[in-house]
Amino acid sequence: MGPLISCDDRPVTTLPHLPSEPTETGDHTGHEHASHGQAAGGSPGHGHGHGHGHSHGHGPAAPVSKHLRRVISAVLIPFAAAVFVGLVVLWPGGAPAHERTGVGFDRQTQQGKVVALADIDCKSVNAAQVPPGGKPAAPESQSAPGGACKRATVEVGTGPDKGRVFFEIVQPGAPRQLEKGQEVVVAYAPDAPRDLQYSVIDLNRKFPTALLAGIFAVAVVVVGRMRGLFALIALVVSFGVLTLFILPAILQGSNPLVVAVVGASAIMLIALYMCHGLTARTSVAVLGTLVSLLLIGLLGSLFIDWAFLSGNTDDNTGLIHGLYPDIDMSGLLLAGVIIGSLGVLDDVTVTQTSAVWELHQADSKMGPRALYRAAIRIGRDHIASVVNTLVLAYAGAALPLLLLFSIANSSMGTVANSELVAEEIVRTLVGSIGLVASVPVTTALAALVVSADRSGPAAAVPAARGGRGRRRKR
Repeated sequence: MGPLISCDDRPVTTLPHLPSEPTETGDHTGHEHASHGQAAGGSPGHGHGHGHGHSHGHGPAAPVSKHLRRVISAVLIPFAAAVFVGLVVLWPGGAPAHERTGVGFDRQTQQGKVVALADIDCKSVNAAQVPPGGKPAAPESQSAPGGACKRATVEVGTGPDKGRVFFEIVQPGAPRQLEKGQEVVVAYAPDAPRDLQYSVIDLNRKFPTALLAGIFAVAVVVVGRMRGLFALIALVVSFGVLTLFILPAILQGSNPLVVAVVGASAIMLIALYMCHGLTARTSVAVLGTLVSLLLIGLLGSLFIDWAFLSGNTDDNTGLIHGLYPDIDMSGLLLAGVIIGSLGVLDDVTVTQTSAVWELHQADSKMGPRALYRAAIRIGRDHIASVVNTLVLAYAGAALPLLLLFSIANSSMGTVANSELVAEEIVRTLVGSIGLVASVPVTTALAALVVSADRSGPAAAVPAARGGRGRRRKR
């Protein structure tokens, strides 16, 4: 198969001919070339230095036997095929249609703009002050004890009623204040009286969020270069799998757990191989991630059922259950646990695999046990930081809820026992157990893979020379 460009600008090939692991032919050629350099009068130091120079340019190499490559392929190729079949079988073809309820996010919305703002007396605010003709009234006195409210004149900017004007009263203590010229999101209720059909429900934040996303993309590409560019592409693909497959398939009535496993596996394969190349190193990270995801799925299923978590704990989940009563809400909760853990799992497994490969590159005489012990020390530091990060991320997302419990003077046991908090506890702990388990599993797999060829004659040759010989072979 032809070369594929990896994230670090090096050509990589498919699994049976891994670029970062020299083949037996490449090792032999490199060994002969080094001997030839010494026989021609060059010093041994010169021959080694020349070989090392190429190794630095081509990247670290670690010998991986053909047998192990076949084993990895025998595991991952059927797995990838099963994921592809799952995508085809479960592909929803779009979210099912339903009649809008007019509640929460399930409302018709249009874009609008505040074209005028006037001060009025809060005590005098009533329906009679809103002129039916759609023209703003003159500013009124704000000296009354009721305080000053604001009456915003909002013009609808999109939809069939584009150009229509309506009024919005803003109380002085309201969390959302309006300013003249501000872009807003308006809700449309066609069944309401004409003067009450439109109302402001949010502010338009598209520009600042798009600008921030652009800054993020530029920073990733500037620092990560080709690897960063491929990471952004993988991020777009992951978001596409989430929005085009996972969410519509769940709404269509497919089992949320099965959909999450298939979708998360597709994201894992695409993201890891796209960003790190089709190599045995990446394949080991994929295997470690897969084992950890299976553990998270089993533990999550067990404890969600054991703790009687329904997954229906707020207005949003209640609306989903009301619109689609056939959706298994507890299965949806478990799907969220699996998908939420995937991103951090990728980071841990790739880091541990790279650590083992670099340790073997530094000392090719290290056996699998020595490699495991050295790499697991790195993994312990990673575990401590990642688990703390995961817990703080969930705590930060649920901070308003935690403040609410603090205001209510509830005990820690009462707070933890409530379903809303218990869901986050199970989500955090199950994901953290999977993260902790991924470190020794991935490290052990990587140590076994890179040490597989140590007993062969090719392993006695430094990996740098094997890379040099492979270059001359080509």
